[in-house]
Amino acid sequence: MASQLEARIRQDIINGRLAPGSRLRLKELAEAYDVGVIPLREALSRLASSGFVSAADQKGFSVGLISAAEIADVTAARLHIECKALADSIRQGDVEWESRVIAAHHRLDRLAIVEGPERLLKPEWENAHEVFHQALISSCSSPTLLRLCSSLHDQTARYRFLSMHYVESAVRDVPHEHRQLMEAALTKDIDKACAILSSHYQTTTDSVLEHALLS
Repeated sequence: MASQLEARIRQDIINGRLAPGSRLRLKELAEAYDVGVIPLREALSRLASSGFVSAADQKGFSVGLISAAEIADVTAARLHIECKALADSIRQGDVEWESRVIAAHHRLDRLAIVEGPERLLKPEWENAHEVFHQALISSCSSPTLLRLCSSLHDQTARYRFLSMHYVESAVRDVPHEHRQLMEAALTKDIDKACAILSSHYQTTTDSVLEHALLS
């Protein structure tokens, strides 16, 4: 139950239903999610470890804050670390790795990114997006790099949601970017794949920094 609840709260934080900095009162949340306080507290503690939630002694839980400094810093770290993981994965990649990448891209390419007039990021797309990027680096031989990539992915999730609201996101061809990335990886062109990956992430960050009202 705690794992399912963690996923539900995480999605509500990503989509902005739980606003950055807002207090997370256990009684109110327990009623809203129709759950007990014990699994709720466990779910919030798990989310605190990935930065979605802040926990303070005597003050309880609150939604983690977002800022321009954080997204710029996290993106820089992510580009550095994930490009290293991608390069190693491409070098080590075999037929099984190629199959994972192709299958993950096939699913991602057939899903809509947003839904409704609010342009909410669809959970199914977000999940498939994560699986695709995980597949690309899945042959990396460093467990430490892979753990860092996973952590940094989580820290950028809310910013991906923010980027969906801006005009250029409606005309940006994200599926084409993913297709280019897959093709470069499968042809073992490490330099091109890393350049595409860097541009892919940086474009999202630049859009958020240009438009969002961040401190």
